[in-house]
Amino acid sequence: MTAVRTDAPTSAFPIRRMLLAGLAAIAVAGAATSAAAAGGHAAGISLDVSGESIPVAGFATLTAVFSLVGLVIAAVLARFARHPRRVFVRITVALTVLSLVPDLIADAAPATKVLLMATHLIAAAIVIPVVARRLSA
Repeated sequence: MTAVRTDAPTSAFPIRRMLLAGLAAIAVAGAATSAAAAGGHAAGISLDVSGESIPVAGFATLTAVFSLVGLVIAAVLARFARHPRRVFVRITVALTVLSLVPDLIADAAPATKVLLMATHLIAAAIVIPVVARRLSA
């Protein structure tokens, strides 16, 4: 007779679902930040920081890179944290606030700074809830 273990702390399936949902949210967030940047630029807001123009596609790229870091954090917390959702939200909100600091001190026009900060908040508002919902409380 073989015993079936039912007390496994984490199944691969919930983590896989969280990762897939997170990747979808990252794609949406990348598109949203690029759209916000393009819309701001079309409305006359400069995308120049320190004399260099940020390409619209750069918003999606950086959104994807940093959101993937958040997804890795979520996967680690899902595996090892006692309350992964709570810890994930606290960490990602703190990181989002910290991500605004470079925009505040950037060599850019005030409207550009606001647009840059808005894109951080847009990405966070899309990715954090999607991933958090899939982590256990």
